Amino acid sequence: MLAAYAAGDPAAYPVKDASQPLPIQVIGVGLVLDGAGRVLIDQRLEEGLLGGLWEFPGGKQEPGEPIEVTIRRELREELAIEVEVGEELIVLEHSYSHKRLRFRVHLCQWLAGVPQPLASQQVRWVEPNALSEHPFPAANTRIIAALHAWLGGLDNPGHGGRELPCA
Repeated sequence: MLAAYAAGDPAAYPVKDASQPLPIQVIGVGLVLDGAGRVLIDQRLEEGLLGGLWEFPGGKQEPGEPIEVTIRRELREELAIEVEVGEELIVLEHSYSHKRLRFRVHLCQWLAGVPQPLASQQVRWVEPNALSEHPFPAANTRIIAALHAWLGGLDNPGHGGRELPCA
């Protein structure tokens, strides 16, 4: 490159290879509400990426697997609960240096099982207004905002009044 610069020949400068697009990993997320309108959250293990932060339960979609199946499977494996997967609340993407995550978030009805922290430190039922008291990864702020907006529609029937998915 120095020789090309010294000779004033920009065409001889080395060319950087085009960067490869980041792989996308789809994550199915279940917003599980109980009959009292509380939402289920779990705390990540201390070791690893984002250790100790709270999150909404879910996990990686397997190739060819419908997202509803992903969410049911992940909540069974991670929390020992059964859910009915309802409407999609939000889809969002978050990029890291080595990959992009696409979160597909669905409202879920809790059907059976006592939530257990099989793949986390602890699980907790939380009032939606108390979610801000728990530290979440950055991508979750948009999920929380979407949940609050959806719940606002429950309180105001003139704006699409919905029923709780677990009614």
